[in-house]
Amino acid sequence: MIEFEVNGVEQRLDLAPDTPLLWALRDTLQLTGTKFGCGKALCGACTVHLDGSPVRACMTPVSAVGGKRITTIEGVDGGRVGRAVQAAWQRLDVAQCGYCQSGQVMSAVALLSSNRDPSDADIDAAMAGNICRCATYVRIRAAIHDAAETLAREA
Repeated sequence: MIEFEVNGVEQRLDLAPDTPLLWALRDTLQLTGTKFGCGKALCGACTVHLDGSPVRACMTPVSAVGGKRITTIEGVDGGRVGRAVQAAWQRLDVAQCGYCQSGQVMSAVALLSSNRDPSDADIDAAMAGNICRCATYVRIRAAIHDAAETLAREA
């Protein structure tokens, strides 16, 4: 039995310890916003927060999350930064096909949680592990700057 918190809710799952967190979230908990992209932690579509840090759920065994806090795209709007990022994404119409966007948003939230005034280089470094097949990188960067400005105004 593995116990951990997902989006503020305590969970207790009876899964094999090597089950990827992605499948625990999607198949067992029905939190399907976290996407399967490559299964090798290369594309970032499965990005979630583990105790506030971005991790790739496809390669994180559920045994590694016991006693920890997981935040998925379904719960990221519970904080100021998550709300600011999601609002900027909508305002700037970032998503094209949208498949990678939950992972992109999760990485952007992690960046702005630790750096409220990122440079383009900071953004590029933080987002480097997230692939967008539609190439919305310019809009993603603009949305991160927009969210940072919103957070600065609210501070």
